Amino acid sequence: MKFEEYKELYGSLKSVKDIKRLSGTYDERLLDTLFTQKTNREVKKNYYRVKKNSRRMLSEWTKGKSIMSISEKYGFPPVLTAMMLFLEDGASKKEFWSYINDPDLLEKEVADEIREAVENDIVYSPDANVRQKERGLWGEDLLHQWLDGQKIKYRTENDLRGTETVKTPDCLLNEPVYYRGNKICWVESKASFGDNVEFKINSRKQLIPYTELFGPGLVVYWVGCLDDLECPEGVYVCDRSVTEEKLEKKGERSVY
Repeated sequence: MKFEEYKELYGSLKSVKDIKRLSGTYDERLLDTLFTQKTNREVKKNYYRVKKNSRRMLSEWTKGKSIMSISEKYGFPPVLTAMMLFLEDGASKKEFWSYINDPDLLEKEVADEIREAVENDIVYSPDANVRQKERGLWGEDLLHQWLDGQKIKYRTENDLRGTETVKTPDCLLNEPVYYRGNKICWVESKASFGDNVEFKINSRKQLIPYTELFGPGLVVYWVGCLDDLECPEGVYVCDRSVTEEKLEKKGERSVY
């Protein structure tokens, strides 16, 4: 995706309603992923600002304001707003998440508010966690189908678990192959959108260490990525269109 299009789309995703509004133009996985990444970043940026107001927020709630109205006032996700209120009121995080998973543990009026918060939070609700895990499995399955279809042998994270290798890519190839003429030794699957922020984090925490351990490799951002990412040496990037390409084994290389 071109940066200008990404910038406009990212800026347009201000609420859940925008996902529905844009779903006729863009893939819903892409919209959901971008909205989730944007929300997570804004939460990290605003967390302490909101936390400083937690006592005031609790006072507003006990005086009759709803969790949703407080969430909207402070620009904080509904489930995390509820957590802020419960922790300020003396509950532990473990207790709070038990209420999120089973609101019936609470009095009816509070339970109804928790249900409303969960229904309106597509980033921090239990359903959101399930959806994110499913998206990750979806990407890994596409990767395995692509490699298996070309009879390329590899070891997965599960295969490598328990070995001396600490950091493990999703697929460590048994033998190097060539992607667009470039030698690769591993492939990493990402169900996130590869923008500059995400790619920088992934590179520092995973991709560069993989190159140091195993050699060059490929990362696939299944819901999309920017066209002009600056890649560290030995790291190559592609989106879902990679499934239309054929990897080449030693002796089969062609000139690109």
